[in-house]
Amino acid sequence: MAAAQGAGSSVAGPSGAPSSSSSSVPGLQGSSPAVAVWEWQDEFGRWRPYRGNVCSYIEQVLQAAQQKGRRSGSSLVSSIPLGHADAVLAPYVIDIPSLTQFRQDTGTMRAVRRHLFPGSSAAGQGIVWEWQNDEGGWSPYEMSVCDVLEQARATNHQRVDLAPFGYNYDVDLVAQVQINKTTRFRRGVQRRLDSPYPATNASAPGHAGVGCSCQQCWLNGGTGPITTRYRHSATNFPNSSSSSSSSSSAAATQQLSGRTTSAGSSSFVPYNKPALSAVRSTPRLSSQSTWALPQAGGSSTGLAAPNGVSALSLPVKMSKPSKVNQALAATPTEPEVVVRKYLEELKGTPADEDCIICMEKLASPSGYGDACECSTIKPEMVGRLTSCQHSFHMLCVLAMYSNGNKDGSLQCPSCKTIYGEKTGTQPKGRMEVSTFPQSLPGHKDCGTIQIVYHISRGIQGPEHPNPGMPYTARGFPRYCYLPDNEKGRKVLELLKVAWKRRLIFTVGTSSTTGESNTVVWNEIHHKTEMDTNLSGHGYPDPNYLDNVLAELAAQGVTEDCLRK
Repeated sequence: MAAAQGAGSSVAGPSGAPSSSSSSVPGLQGSSPAVAVWEWQDEFGRWRPYRGNVCSYIEQVLQAAQQKGRRSGSSLVSSIPLGHADAVLAPYVIDIPSLTQFRQDTGTMRAVRRHLFPGSSAAGQGIVWEWQNDEGGWSPYEMSVCDVLEQARATNHQRVDLAPFGYNYDVDLVAQVQINKTTRFRRGVQRRLDSPYPATNASAPGHAGVGCSCQQCWLNGGTGPITTRYRHSATNFPNSSSSSSSSSSAAATQQLSGRTTSAGSSSFVPYNKPALSAVRSTPRLSSQSTWALPQAGGSSTGLAAPNGVSALSLPVKMSKPSKVNQALAATPTEPEVVVRKYLEELKGTPADEDCIICMEKLASPSGYGDACECSTIKPEMVGRLTSCQHSFHMLCVLAMYSNGNKDGSLQCPSCKTIYGEKTGTQPKGRMEVSTFPQSLPGHKDCGTIQIVYHISRGIQGPEHPNPGMPYTARGFPRYCYLPDNEKGRKVLELLKVAWKRRLIFTVGTSSTTGESNTVVWNEIHHKTEMDTNLSGHGYPDPNYLDNVLAELAAQGVTEDCLRK
């Protein structure tokens, strides 16, 4: 059995900031071309590559912006609508400053990253390896894994052991299966030839300054935060003791096609744990957008502070808190209190059960012990959710909660049961309801309910992507329609609950205009047209009311809320 190991990303320079030269990619010499692969992170923390044509489009937009920047002195790109490259991806926009993929119709946010690979790699040849999912479809491995599998195939290795990279799988290249080493469960794998990924000499977009833990700084430095890359052994951490590090590295190093790579290398982790250091886990003001608070009665004179917000050069006495301070004044519920409220600690730990958050055994310490510290909840503590009875490391649940809105609610990552009252990030506004006798297509036996949403521009709070920054509110008031029948009135009452819980809208990037920091729909669909359904936003639609009831239930808004 041979463990195929490889590198496909650039490395950090001495100061910790990502290197932007193509020579930092293993296998590249001098100005040899590299290929760029863009990937997005799914809800399980797996990185999934966009197809080659989509990556080509992203690179073209970035290169055009760089060329324009040489003439104008600015090369910043705010967002890239993916529908221009693939019509199937029309709802998706990549917000470049935050390295986040937004889905406009649901408000879903995913992390994205850009990696450089040698032109001779699997990416350069357009080769993608995929595993068969539970629905019978095929899901791609992240490109680093594809490259290692392709190298193993080219050198006649029969099996690739993914254990050195933190995943409990073998891949049998002869039988074309992926094997769970604990359960022996098998999934099919396949090798698919697609269009090659784009050649590039351009560096990834990022922010200026000292390297930090934000996504722009990890972009060319590996697969994610250090706590993910080196989570399996303290001996694999950078700058760990030389004796233990050398012995661990020697045991994990394998020869493959003339290349020697270490399993402890930051360049490759086949399946990351969900990266809890994502965009919204550490809200901060954007260093790209420096702006000054206005002084009363005069023009603003500001000094740029380290966090990107201008500080006033003179003290200003305000009669009431500024809008920025008001927006940032929210105090989240203490995470430890919430975790202990909904989980009961188990004294006996199930020996063979996994924690699906960190993918470690419950009998072992939490995989987030190095990323989330708590004085009262220890890495080895295991808890069971009181209603659905699913068990997890309590520290893993703490890390998951700390990555969200901190609204006092929890959602089981296994069955999606909601504990407490889930709330969203909708800005302040007003919801108005009226009725009129005209019927909607498909509902001739009743009149129409009209909902009008009013939201004005404002300042983002700590729950939003860029706290302290302004957000816009385009297209308001927004008009929506329901049939005035029994089911339509039930949907209306549930929408009122969702509105009070701030679940209807959020702050994100518009897929139609590409504008960032603007109010967009969240994960509850509305009908905004009365007399046509060509766009999917009108009537007739016989399944709409049932679909929106299911979407509301997924947010914890059910008929039980009306009875309360």
